[in-house]
Amino acid sequence: MTAFAKRGVRWDAAAAVIASLVGLLALVVAGYTAYIQRQQASAQVWPYLMMASSDMSTEYMWLNKGVGPAQVESVEVFVGGKLQKDWRAVFRSLQLENLGYGQSTLNGNVLSAGEKVAWLIFDKRDDFLAFRSAAKRAKFGVRLCYCSTLGDCWINDSTNGDWNDRHAMAKCPVVAESSQFGD
Repeated sequence: MTAFAKRGVRWDAAAAVIASLVGLLALVVAGYTAYIQRQQASAQVWPYLMMASSDMSTEYMWLNKGVGPAQVESVEVFVGGKLQKDWRAVFRSLQLENLGYGQSTLNGNVLSAGEKVAWLIFDKRDDFLAFRSAAKRAKFGVRLCYCSTLGDCWINDSTNGDWNDRHAMAKCPVVAESSQFGD
């Protein structure tokens, strides 16, 4: 009889423990691999919305500078920190009620990578300049939340004066239907 057998070493138990450790290690590696693949897939469909204005075309537009589509979940517009119902309310708040303009619906739409949506278009350059000036004085701001095709979400919030304030969200906040600013 060997010394190991005398001390009661059970090789079948040791083999079971080693097999369990190998299985656990395989599970950890598989989980980490899935995490890395999810990160890579997210990068391949990452949208990046930004608002811009153009003096030449007298418009405010949203651009998707990312590599994937952006589904716009909610749009809210504020003047002086106060939520506005629609463009007429915005113009009233800015004391610019007689401007000629056109608008596009943004809320609920999907912007493809590289797509541009003219959101607010003025008929005359003077109207555009008057709006831009009044909006700056009155602290005009937009809060827009959008998601990627994988459900990753971001919010652009210029209500604090920073037009580049963008951060990730677990999901878009629920916004009252009456303040969705969709039309």
